[in-house]
Amino acid sequence: MLKNVLLFTVGLLFLGCNSPQWVKNQNTGGALGTSYSIIYISDESLDYQQEIDSVFQAVNQSMSTYLPTSDISKINEGDSTVVVDDMFKEVFDISTEVHQASNGYFDPTIGVLANAWGFGPGEQIQLDSLRVDSLLSYVGWNKVQLKGDNTITKANPAIRFDFNAVAKGYAIDRLGALLDGKGIENYLVEVGGEVLAKGTNLVSGKQWTVGIDDPQVETGRQLKLIVSLEDKAMASSGNYRKFRIDPETGEKYVHTINPKTGYTQNSYVLATSVVANTCAMADAYATSFMAMDLKESKKVLEKHDDLEAYIIYLDENGNTQEFMTSGFEAFVKQ
Repeated sequence: MLKNVLLFTVGLLFLGCNSPQWVKNQNTGGALGTSYSIIYISDESLDYQQEIDSVFQAVNQSMSTYLPTSDISKINEGDSTVVVDDMFKEVFDISTEVHQASNGYFDPTIGVLANAWGFGPGEQIQLDSLRVDSLLSYVGWNKVQLKGDNTITKANPAIRFDFNAVAKGYAIDRLGALLDGKGIENYLVEVGGEVLAKGTNLVSGKQWTVGIDDPQVETGRQLKLIVSLEDKAMASSGNYRKFRIDPETGEKYVHTINPKTGYTQNSYVLATSVVANTCAMADAYATSFMAMDLKESKKVLEKHDDLEAYIIYLDENGNTQEFMTSGFEAFVKQ
């Protein structure tokens, strides 16, 4: 009898130690002009598609230059009465921080230049040095201000905001906040190749892994590195996919615009990847490092312990080289 009781008790102990049956929930689709994939692990089947759509809609309504009725579009058209929401304020503050840290290489007032070079919703125009110099008078973060009543003032009505280099990362952070609010502790949010990873992939029992594209492969995809992330965000920027070819001259124009010169930046920096605590920060710095000299990027990284970076560039002989912070190297899967 005692033996049976002991066996029964041991059986209960084993039942109590059983791990939950983890469920991989996933939502995919298109938003912000790109595709997204959101994976979240729980002990039951869940579907947060409606809430996810609401986040994208809110971000678009606040900061999409492609939506005529958005707050940013109204401000760009000269409406000084628009009271911006908390999301716009947060992105404005992030932009101010990165603008200062990057010595002005990150500047979301490049909207007129983005349009002129054919990378915005506005009209593309023929550019020469005189025209570029003229448009530069409408660029400068010191020429805009977020007032206490949450309205925006511009030194010139023609100044146009373009948050495309930070808004996608910020949207990913908002999606992460949504999942945090639902009590989800393990997820991977990916929008257009930028990611926010929290916890681990409990289904596989491994860390979340993401790939970094080889910038010298223009057709198809080939991975340069695979990294593992936990409670971190990563954003990448490069001129290898986002460019346009002038149909008349055949000249290649890349999407990275140097806010100091007004010209598209066809530099020796081929691609950047930045790991940070938030995807908005990773996004903004990845864009900044595309426009900055490598030496200047290294100086920024030395001052910010919360940033890790991987930069692919061409040396003076045209050979491909790589720079990687020691912290980033720790994320790389061997």
